[in-house]
Amino acid sequence: MTESAGAAVYPQGIKLGVDVGTVRVGVAICDRDEILATPHKTLDRNVKKNSDVRVIASLAVELGAVQVFVGLPRTMKGEEHASARMATDYAELLVAEFVARGMDVPVNLVDERLSSVTAHRNLHEAGMSSRNHRKVVDQVAAAGILQHAIDMQKARGTDVGSRVTAPPRTRPSGAGSAVQPEHAAPEGMIRSQNTEGYSEPVQ
Repeated sequence: MTESAGAAVYPQGIKLGVDVGTVRVGVAICDRDEILATPHKTLDRNVKKNSDVRVIASLAVELGAVQVFVGLPRTMKGEEHASARMATDYAELLVAEFVARGMDVPVNLVDERLSSVTAHRNLHEAGMSSRNHRKVVDQVAAAGILQHAIDMQKARGTDVGSRVTAPPRTRPSGAGSAVQPEHAAPEGMIRSQNTEGYSEPVQ
């Protein structure tokens, strides 16, 4: 799609938000006009087969999504620990899945500090009992991540977060080199592209 002069420099259309947990993954979607993010579904995390990753990729195809935002957990001091590495790994899996399908769907990591806390508070204020939070809290958190991202895009008029990009599918064959599987990215090759225009390795 060609953007008119003065148009916002970021993908415009339906987008997905993803909240990654060790047990569950929350997914949210926004409308084509990027006005409201809504909870969509909660998936069981399958670390062996990554079936949840494929479900999200298929959902992006079905909806014609133009971008995916994955929440990047940070401490209140802005530090990244194990949960941040998990979210980054998940974003890389999504990118690899899109590449394997021949799709160019941007996947951006965005700060998600307090998203789960806010989701629990919103559910409590809506009158849902704490025992029922588990069923939907991840998708509500994903909606918070997505809403924050699309609001920032509109406010700044540019893309937000750190873009995760995939390396070439294969390495040149020959002595001492092996062809990489299409679904596997060479270790350390996937990089994060931030919105200031330079690349840095995802640690």
